Amino acid sequence: MNPTNPATTLAANLSVFLAPGVQLDDVPALWSLARSHALIDAFITLFRGGDEEVYARLHVLRELGIQAEATRWEPDALRRHFSYLDTVKLETVLKRLRENGLMVFGEDGTYSLTDAGRNALAAISALLRFGESEDAELGFLTTQLAGMQATGSVSPEMLQHLLAKLNALTESFEDAIASGSEFRILEARSRLSANVRWLDKGTAILRELLSDDEISAETGRVAHAIGLAQSRLARVDAAFQRALNKIESQRVTLGASGVSSSDAAAWLRRLSITQIVALGQGAMRGGVRTQYLAGGHELLDRAESALSEEVQRIEADTALPPPGSADMNISPETDDLSLLIRLTDKLAAVEQDAPAHKLVLGGGFGPASYRLSLLSLLGGVEAQAEGPVASFTQMPYDLMLEATLLTLREDEIEQMSAGVVARTLVKGET
Repeated sequence: MNPTNPATTLAANLSVFLAPGVQLDDVPALWSLARSHALIDAFITLFRGGDEEVYARLHVLRELGIQAEATRWEPDALRRHFSYLDTVKLETVLKRLRENGLMVFGEDGTYSLTDAGRNALAAISALLRFGESEDAELGFLTTQLAGMQATGSVSPEMLQHLLAKLNALTESFEDAIASGSEFRILEARSRLSANVRWLDKGTAILRELLSDDEISAETGRVAHAIGLAQSRLARVDAAFQRALNKIESQRVTLGASGVSSSDAAAWLRRLSITQIVALGQGAMRGGVRTQYLAGGHELLDRAESALSEEVQRIEADTALPPPGSADMNISPETDDLSLLIRLTDKLAAVEQDAPAHKLVLGGGFGPASYRLSLLSLLGGVEAQAEGPVASFTQMPYDLMLEATLLTLREDEIEQMSAGVVARTLVKGET
Protein backbone atom coordinates (compact mmCIF):
# COMPACT_ATOMS: atom_id res chain seq x y z
CA MET A 1 0.00 0.00 0.00
CA ASN A 2 1.47 3.34 -1.08
CA PRO A 3 1.57 5.71 1.93
CA THR A 4 1.83 8.74 -0.37
CA ASN A 5 -1.46 7.97 -2.11
CA PRO A 6 -3.87 10.87 -1.33
CA ALA A 7 -6.81 8.51 -0.87
CA THR A 8 -4.82 6.35 1.55
CA THR A 9 -3.65 9.38 3.50
CA LEU A 10 -7.19 10.75 3.69
CA ALA A 11 -8.55 7.41 4.90
CA ALA A 12 -5.92 7.31 7.64
CA ASN A 13 -6.70 10.89 8.70
CA LEU A 14 -10.45 10.26 8.78
CA SER A 15 -10.01 7.21 11.00
CA VAL A 16 -9.53 9.48 14.04
CA PHE A 17 -13.15 10.64 13.62
CA LEU A 18 -14.55 7.09 13.61
CA ALA A 19 -15.56 5.05 16.61
CA PRO A 20 -13.28 2.16 17.64
CA GLY A 21 -13.71 -0.83 15.34
CA VAL A 22 -15.35 1.17 12.53
CA GLN A 23 -13.59 1.36 9.17
CA LEU A 24 -14.06 4.05 6.54
CA ASP A 25 -15.72 1.67 4.09
CA ASP A 26 -18.27 0.77 6.79
CA VAL A 27 -19.81 4.24 6.26
CA PRO A 28 -20.81 4.36 2.55
CA ALA A 29 -21.74 8.06 2.57
CA LEU A 30 -18.35 9.07 4.04
CA TRP A 31 -16.51 6.65 1.76
CA SER A 32 -18.14 8.19 -1.33
CA LEU A 33 -16.84 11.60 -0.21
CA ALA A 34 -13.34 10.22 0.29
CA ARG A 35 -13.37 8.75 -3.22
CA SER A 36 -14.14 12.22 -4.60
CA HIS A 37 -11.20 13.81 -2.79
CA ALA A 38 -9.80 15.36 -5.99
CA LEU A 39 -12.90 17.49 -6.63
CA ILE A 40 -13.38 18.32 -2.96
CA ASP A 41 -9.73 19.37 -2.70
CA ALA A 42 -10.43 21.89 -5.45
CA PHE A 43 -13.11 23.54 -3.32
CA ILE A 44 -10.89 23.37 -0.24
CA THR A 45 -8.22 25.22 -2.19
CA LEU A 46 -10.66 27.93 -3.23
CA PHE A 47 -12.18 28.57 0.17
CA ARG A 48 -9.33 27.97 2.62
CA GLY A 49 -7.69 31.03 4.15
CA GLY A 50 -8.77 34.60 4.77
CA ASP A 51 -11.71 36.23 3.04
CA GLU A 52 -9.50 38.42 0.86
CA GLU A 53 -7.52 35.40 -0.34
CA VAL A 54 -10.70 33.47 -1.19
CA TYR A 55 -12.13 36.37 -3.20
CA ALA A 56 -8.84 36.85 -5.05
CA ARG A 57 -8.65 33.17 -6.05
CA LEU A 58 -12.29 33.10 -7.16
CA HIS A 59 -11.81 36.25 -9.21
CA VAL A 60 -8.72 34.95 -11.01
CA LEU A 61 -10.34 31.59 -11.67
CA ARG A 62 -13.53 33.16 -13.03
CA GLU A 63 -11.62 35.57 -15.27
CA LEU A 64 -9.67 32.71 -16.79
CA GLY A 65 -12.79 30.56 -17.13
CA ILE A 66 -14.63 33.08 -19.32
CA GLN A 67 -11.71 33.31 -21.78
CA ALA A 68 -13.26 30.85 -24.21
CA GLU A 69 -11.10 31.88 -27.18
CA ALA A 70 -7.85 30.94 -25.45
CA THR A 71 -7.33 27.91 -23.24
CA ARG A 72 -3.64 28.51 -22.54
CA TRP A 73 -2.01 31.68 -21.18
CA GLU A 74 1.58 32.73 -20.97
CA PRO A 75 2.74 34.24 -17.66
CA ASP A 76 3.31 37.67 -19.26
CA ALA A 77 -0.21 37.63 -20.73
CA LEU A 78 -1.65 36.87 -17.27
CA ARG A 79 0.32 39.72 -15.71
CA ARG A 80 -0.99 42.13 -18.34
CA HIS A 81 -4.57 40.91 -17.92
CA PHE A 82 -4.39 41.23 -14.12
CA SER A 83 -2.36 44.43 -14.12
CA TYR A 84 -4.68 45.87 -11.47
CA LEU A 85 -3.50 43.22 -8.99
CA ASP A 86 -0.27 43.31 -7.05
CA THR A 87 2.32 41.23 -8.94
CA VAL A 88 3.49 39.32 -5.86
CA LYS A 89 -0.07 38.60 -4.76
CA LEU A 90 -0.99 37.40 -8.26
CA GLU A 91 1.96 34.99 -8.29
CA THR A 92 0.86 33.68 -4.90
CA VAL A 93 -2.68 33.05 -6.17
CA LEU A 94 -1.44 31.32 -9.33
CA LYS A 95 0.97 29.20 -7.27
CA ARG A 96 -1.84 28.12 -4.90
CA LEU A 97 -4.16 27.23 -7.79
CA ARG A 98 -1.37 25.33 -9.54
CA GLU A 99 -0.17 23.37 -6.50
CA ASN A 100 -3.69 22.18 -5.64
CA GLY A 101 -4.72 20.97 -9.06
CA LEU A 102 -6.98 23.77 -10.29
CA MET A 103 -4.42 25.00 -12.83
CA VAL A 104 -1.48 23.36 -14.53
CA PHE A 105 1.76 24.84 -15.83
CA GLY A 106 2.65 22.95 -19.01
CA GLU A 107 6.00 22.08 -20.48
CA ASP A 108 5.45 24.78 -23.10
CA GLY A 109 5.52 27.43 -20.36
CA THR A 110 1.77 28.23 -20.39
CA TYR A 111 -0.99 28.04 -17.79
CA SER A 112 -4.29 26.18 -18.35
CA LEU A 113 -7.27 25.18 -16.21
CA THR A 114 -7.66 21.56 -15.16
CA ASP A 115 -10.91 19.59 -15.33
CA ALA A 116 -11.30 19.93 -11.55
CA GLY A 117 -10.86 23.70 -11.83
CA ARG A 118 -13.46 24.03 -14.57
CA ASN A 119 -15.93 21.80 -12.72
CA ALA A 120 -15.56 23.83 -9.53
CA LEU A 121 -15.90 27.07 -11.50
CA ALA A 122 -19.03 25.81 -13.30
CA ALA A 123 -20.69 24.85 -10.01
CA ILE A 124 -19.92 28.22 -8.42
CA SER A 125 -21.04 30.14 -11.53
CA ALA A 126 -24.35 28.25 -11.60
CA LEU A 127 -24.99 29.11 -7.96
CA LEU A 128 -24.08 32.79 -8.37
CA ARG A 129 -26.42 33.39 -11.30
CA PHE A 130 -29.59 33.36 -9.19
CA GLY A 131 -30.99 36.71 -8.09
CA GLU A 132 -31.29 37.86 -4.53
CA SER A 133 -35.10 38.10 -4.83
CA GLU A 134 -35.47 34.36 -5.29
CA ASP A 135 -34.30 31.31 -3.41
CA ALA A 136 -30.84 30.55 -4.75
CA GLU A 137 -30.84 27.07 -3.24
CA LEU A 138 -34.21 26.09 -4.72
CA GLY A 139 -33.27 27.44 -8.15
CA PHE A 140 -29.87 25.74 -8.07
CA LEU A 141 -31.32 22.38 -7.00
CA THR A 142 -34.07 22.56 -9.63
CA THR A 143 -31.66 23.37 -12.45
CA GLN A 144 -29.30 20.60 -11.31
CA LEU A 145 -32.24 18.18 -11.26
CA ALA A 146 -33.29 19.30 -14.74
CA GLY A 147 -29.79 18.64 -16.05
CA MET A 148 -29.60 15.21 -14.41
CA GLN A 149 -33.07 14.33 -15.70
CA ALA A 150 -32.09 15.33 -19.23
CA THR A 151 -29.08 13.00 -19.08
CA GLY A 152 -30.97 10.19 -17.34
CA SER A 153 -28.84 10.32 -14.19
CA VAL A 154 -31.29 11.48 -11.51
CA SER A 155 -30.19 10.18 -8.11
CA PRO A 156 -32.31 9.76 -4.96
CA GLU A 157 -29.74 11.90 -3.10
CA MET A 158 -30.42 14.93 -5.33
CA LEU A 159 -34.17 14.41 -4.90
CA GLN A 160 -33.71 14.25 -1.12
CA HIS A 161 -31.94 17.64 -1.21
CA LEU A 162 -34.87 19.15 -3.12
CA LEU A 163 -37.41 17.56 -0.77
CA ALA A 164 -35.59 18.94 2.29
CA LYS A 165 -35.57 22.44 0.76
CA LEU A 166 -39.30 22.31 -0.02
CA ASN A 167 -40.09 21.16 3.53
CA ALA A 168 -37.92 23.96 4.95
CA LEU A 169 -39.79 26.51 2.81
CA THR A 170 -43.14 25.17 4.00
CA GLU A 171 -42.09 25.39 7.65
CA SER A 172 -40.84 28.98 7.24
CA PHE A 173 -44.12 30.02 5.58
CA GLU A 174 -46.18 28.33 8.31
CA ASP A 175 -44.10 30.10 10.97
CA ALA A 176 -44.78 33.44 9.26
CA ILE A 177 -48.53 32.77 9.30
CA ALA A 178 -48.44 31.63 12.94
CA SER A 179 -46.59 34.80 13.96
CA GLY A 180 -49.56 36.96 12.97
CA SER A 181 -47.14 39.63 11.72
CA GLU A 182 -48.39 41.37 8.60
CA PHE A 183 -44.84 42.20 7.52
CA ARG A 184 -43.56 38.65 7.91
CA ILE A 185 -46.54 37.30 5.98
CA LEU A 186 -46.04 39.81 3.15
CA GLU A 187 -42.32 39.00 3.03
CA ALA A 188 -43.03 35.25 2.94
CA ARG A 189 -45.66 35.73 0.24
CA SER A 190 -43.20 37.72 -1.87
CA ARG A 191 -40.65 34.95 -1.40
CA LEU A 192 -43.17 32.36 -2.55
CA SER A 193 -44.07 34.44 -5.64
CA ALA A 194 -40.39 34.77 -6.56
CA ASN A 195 -40.00 30.99 -6.55
CA VAL A 196 -43.16 30.06 -8.45
CA ARG A 197 -41.24 29.42 -11.66
CA TRP A 198 -38.91 26.99 -9.89
CA LEU A 199 -41.88 25.16 -8.37
CA ASP A 200 -43.51 24.90 -11.81
CA LYS A 201 -40.26 23.69 -13.31
CA GLY A 202 -39.88 21.08 -10.59
CA THR A 203 -43.45 19.87 -11.18
CA ALA A 204 -42.78 19.41 -14.89
CA ILE A 205 -39.58 17.46 -14.15
CA LEU A 206 -41.37 15.18 -11.68
CA ARG A 207 -44.18 14.40 -14.13
CA GLU A 208 -41.69 13.35 -16.77
CA LEU A 209 -39.65 11.44 -14.22
CA LEU A 210 -42.62 9.49 -12.85
CA SER A 211 -43.80 8.61 -16.36
CA ASP A 212 -40.62 6.55 -16.81
CA ASP A 213 -41.39 2.86 -16.26
CA GLU A 214 -37.75 2.10 -15.40
CA ILE A 215 -37.57 4.46 -12.42
CA SER A 216 -36.20 2.82 -9.26
CA ALA A 217 -38.41 2.27 -6.21
CA GLU A 218 -36.38 4.66 -4.01
CA THR A 219 -36.41 7.39 -6.66
CA GLY A 220 -40.16 6.98 -7.12
CA ARG A 221 -40.79 7.18 -3.37
CA VAL A 222 -38.84 10.42 -2.97
CA ALA A 223 -40.43 11.87 -6.14
CA HIS A 224 -43.93 11.26 -4.75
CA ALA A 225 -42.90 12.91 -1.47
CA ILE A 226 -41.69 15.95 -3.44
CA GLY A 227 -45.06 16.09 -5.19
CA LEU A 228 -46.86 16.20 -1.83
CA ALA A 229 -44.50 18.94 -0.59
CA GLN A 230 -45.20 21.00 -3.72
CA SER A 231 -48.95 20.55 -3.18
CA ARG A 232 -48.61 21.95 0.35
CA LEU A 233 -46.71 24.94 -0.99
CA ALA A 234 -49.43 25.52 -3.60
CA ARG A 235 -52.00 25.82 -0.78
CA VAL A 236 -49.87 28.24 1.26
CA ASP A 237 -50.84 31.27 -0.87
CA ALA A 238 -54.50 30.84 0.13
CA ALA A 239 -53.42 30.61 3.78
CA PHE A 240 -51.47 33.86 3.34
CA GLN A 241 -54.58 35.59 2.03
CA ARG A 242 -56.75 34.35 4.90
CA ALA A 243 -54.19 35.58 7.44
CA LEU A 244 -53.99 38.98 5.73
CA ASN A 245 -57.80 39.24 5.68
CA LYS A 246 -57.85 38.58 9.41
CA ILE A 247 -55.24 41.27 10.00
CA GLU A 248 -57.21 43.67 7.78
CA SER A 249 -60.29 43.19 9.94
CA GLN A 250 -58.25 44.13 13.02
CA ARG A 251 -56.48 47.14 11.49
CA VAL A 252 -57.13 50.45 13.28
CA THR A 253 -57.36 53.80 11.49
CA LEU A 254 -55.88 56.73 13.41
CA GLY A 255 -58.71 59.23 13.50
CA ALA A 256 -59.75 60.78 10.19
CA SER A 257 -56.17 60.96 8.94
CA GLY A 258 -56.44 57.86 6.77
CA VAL A 259 -53.28 56.51 8.41
CA SER A 260 -53.70 52.98 9.74
CA SER A 261 -51.80 51.11 12.43
CA SER A 262 -50.05 49.14 9.67
CA ASP A 263 -48.79 52.38 8.12
CA ALA A 264 -47.44 53.50 11.47
CA ALA A 265 -45.73 50.15 12.05
CA ALA A 266 -44.21 50.22 8.55
CA TRP A 267 -42.88 53.74 9.17
CA LEU A 268 -41.35 52.69 12.49
CA ARG A 269 -39.67 49.68 10.82
CA ARG A 270 -37.82 52.05 8.48
CA LEU A 271 -36.28 53.96 11.38
CA SER A 272 -32.97 53.12 12.96
CA ILE A 273 -32.61 52.19 16.62
CA THR A 274 -31.20 55.65 17.38
CA GLN A 275 -34.21 57.37 15.80
CA ILE A 276 -36.66 55.17 17.70
CA VAL A 277 -34.89 55.95 20.99
CA ALA A 278 -35.11 59.66 20.19
CA LEU A 279 -38.86 59.35 19.61
CA GLY A 280 -39.33 57.65 22.97
CA GLN A 281 -37.46 60.26 24.98
CA GLY A 282 -39.86 61.98 27.36
CA ALA A 283 -42.84 59.94 26.20
CA MET A 284 -43.10 58.09 29.53
CA ARG A 285 -42.04 60.96 31.77
CA GLY A 286 -45.33 61.11 33.63
CA GLY A 287 -46.88 57.87 34.82
CA VAL A 288 -50.57 57.17 34.58
CA ARG A 289 -52.44 58.12 37.73
CA THR A 290 -55.74 56.48 38.54
CA GLN A 291 -58.36 57.60 41.03
CA TYR A 292 -61.21 55.50 42.32
CA LEU A 293 -64.31 57.51 43.23
CA ALA A 294 -67.49 56.24 44.85
CA GLY A 295 -70.65 57.99 45.91
CA GLY A 296 -72.14 57.87 49.39
CA HIS A 297 -74.97 55.51 48.47
CA GLU A 298 -72.57 52.94 46.96
CA LEU A 299 -70.49 52.98 50.14
CA LEU A 300 -73.67 52.64 52.24
CA ASP A 301 -74.91 49.62 50.26
CA ARG A 302 -71.57 47.91 50.61
CA ALA A 303 -71.34 48.58 54.33
CA GLU A 304 -74.93 47.35 54.87
CA SER A 305 -74.28 44.02 53.16
CA ALA A 306 -71.00 43.58 55.04
CA LEU A 307 -72.57 44.29 58.44
CA SER A 308 -75.80 42.35 57.91
CA GLU A 309 -76.09 39.34 60.25
CA GLU A 310 -78.22 37.46 57.73
CA VAL A 311 -75.61 37.86 54.97
CA GLN A 312 -72.88 36.74 57.37
CA ARG A 313 -74.93 33.69 58.42
CA ILE A 314 -75.58 32.64 54.82
CA GLU A 315 -71.90 32.99 53.90
CA ALA A 316 -70.82 31.02 57.00
CA ASP A 317 -73.30 28.17 56.41
CA THR A 318 -71.39 25.21 54.94
CA ALA A 319 -74.03 22.52 55.58
CA LEU A 320 -74.86 20.13 52.72
CA PRO A 321 -78.32 20.35 51.11
CA PRO A 322 -80.90 17.71 52.12
CA PRO A 323 -80.77 14.41 50.21
CA GLY A 324 -83.11 13.90 47.28
CA SER A 325 -85.03 10.75 46.38
CA ALA A 326 -83.87 8.86 43.31
CA ASP A 327 -86.36 7.68 40.71
CA MET A 328 -86.51 3.90 41.07
CA ASN A 329 -88.43 3.39 37.81
CA ILE A 330 -85.55 4.36 35.51
CA SER A 331 -84.52 1.34 33.45
CA PRO A 332 -80.87 0.85 32.52
CA GLU A 333 -79.78 1.85 29.07
CA THR A 334 -79.63 -0.97 26.52
CA ASP A 335 -78.13 -1.20 23.05
CA ASP A 336 -80.50 -0.98 20.09
CA LEU A 337 -80.15 -4.38 18.43
CA SER A 338 -83.12 -4.05 16.11
CA LEU A 339 -80.94 -3.94 12.97
CA LEU A 340 -79.07 -7.07 14.13
CA ILE A 341 -82.29 -8.96 14.86
CA ARG A 342 -83.85 -8.07 11.51
CA LEU A 343 -80.65 -9.08 9.68
CA THR A 344 -80.62 -12.40 11.57
CA ASP A 345 -84.20 -13.13 10.49
CA LYS A 346 -83.42 -12.11 6.91
CA LEU A 347 -80.32 -14.31 6.83
CA ALA A 348 -82.20 -17.30 8.24
CA ALA A 349 -84.48 -17.19 5.19
CA VAL A 350 -81.52 -17.72 2.79
CA GLU A 351 -81.52 -21.37 1.75
CA GLN A 352 -78.36 -21.53 -0.40
CA ASP A 353 -76.81 -18.15 -1.18
CA ALA A 354 -77.85 -14.53 -1.75
CA PRO A 355 -76.09 -11.44 -3.19
CA ALA A 356 -74.38 -9.56 -0.42
CA HIS A 357 -75.76 -6.18 -1.50
CA LYS A 358 -79.35 -7.47 -1.15
CA LEU A 359 -78.73 -8.13 2.55
CA VAL A 360 -76.75 -4.93 3.11
CA LEU A 361 -78.89 -2.23 1.48
CA GLY A 362 -81.63 -0.36 3.30
CA GLY A 363 -81.88 2.77 5.42
CA GLY A 364 -78.85 4.65 4.04
CA PHE A 365 -75.08 4.45 4.31
CA GLY A 366 -74.88 4.08 8.12
CA PRO A 367 -77.18 1.03 8.48
CA ALA A 368 -75.64 -0.55 5.37
CA SER A 369 -72.13 -0.20 6.79
CA TYR A 370 -73.35 -1.74 10.05
CA ARG A 371 -74.89 -4.74 8.26
CA LEU A 372 -71.76 -5.30 6.17
CA SER A 373 -69.60 -5.26 9.31
CA LEU A 374 -71.95 -7.85 10.88
CA LEU A 375 -71.75 -10.12 7.84
CA SER A 376 -67.95 -10.05 8.05
CA LEU A 377 -68.22 -11.55 11.58
CA LEU A 378 -69.79 -14.78 10.33
CA GLY A 379 -67.54 -17.59 11.55
CA GLY A 380 -65.36 -15.12 13.46
CA VAL A 381 -63.70 -15.31 16.86
CA GLU A 382 -66.90 -14.24 18.60
CA ALA A 383 -68.53 -17.60 17.77
CA GLN A 384 -67.77 -19.01 21.26
CA ALA A 385 -69.34 -16.05 23.10
CA GLU A 386 -72.95 -15.60 24.20
CA GLY A 387 -75.57 -13.05 23.23
CA PRO A 388 -77.30 -11.78 20.08
CA VAL A 389 -74.06 -11.05 18.26
CA ALA A 390 -72.66 -14.52 19.06
CA SER A 391 -75.90 -16.12 17.90
CA PHE A 392 -75.61 -14.26 14.63
CA THR A 393 -71.97 -15.24 14.05
CA GLN A 394 -72.77 -18.92 14.77
CA MET A 395 -75.22 -19.07 11.86
CA PRO A 396 -74.05 -21.46 9.07
CA TYR A 397 -73.24 -18.78 6.52
CA ASP A 398 -70.10 -17.23 5.11
CA LEU A 399 -69.45 -13.88 3.38
CA MET A 400 -67.37 -14.15 0.19
CA LEU A 401 -66.40 -10.83 -1.41
CA GLU A 402 -64.86 -10.43 -4.85
CA ALA A 403 -62.21 -8.03 -6.15
CA THR A 404 -64.67 -6.28 -8.49
CA LEU A 405 -66.92 -3.35 -7.60
CA LEU A 406 -70.67 -3.36 -8.08
CA THR A 407 -72.35 -0.05 -9.02
CA LEU A 408 -75.47 0.50 -6.87
CA ARG A 409 -76.26 4.23 -6.74
CA GLU A 410 -78.94 3.86 -4.08
CA ASP A 411 -79.21 4.27 -0.31
CA GLU A 412 -76.33 6.80 -0.40
CA ILE A 413 -74.00 4.11 -1.79
CA GLU A 414 -72.27 4.53 -5.15
CA GLN A 415 -70.33 1.25 -5.24
CA MET A 416 -69.56 -1.73 -3.05
CA SER A 417 -67.59 -4.93 -3.42
CA ALA A 418 -69.45 -7.66 -5.26
CA GLY A 419 -69.99 -10.89 -3.35
CA VAL A 420 -72.42 -13.46 -1.96
CA VAL A 421 -73.48 -14.78 1.41
CA ALA A 422 -73.50 -18.59 1.08
CA ARG A 423 -74.83 -21.22 3.41
CA THR A 424 -72.20 -23.62 4.77
CA LEU A 425 -72.62 -27.21 5.80
CA VAL A 426 -72.95 -28.04 9.48
CA LYS A 427 -72.58 -31.35 11.28
CA GLY A 428 -75.30 -33.77 10.25
CA GLU A 429 -75.95 -32.11 6.86
CA THR A 430 -75.01 -33.61 3.50
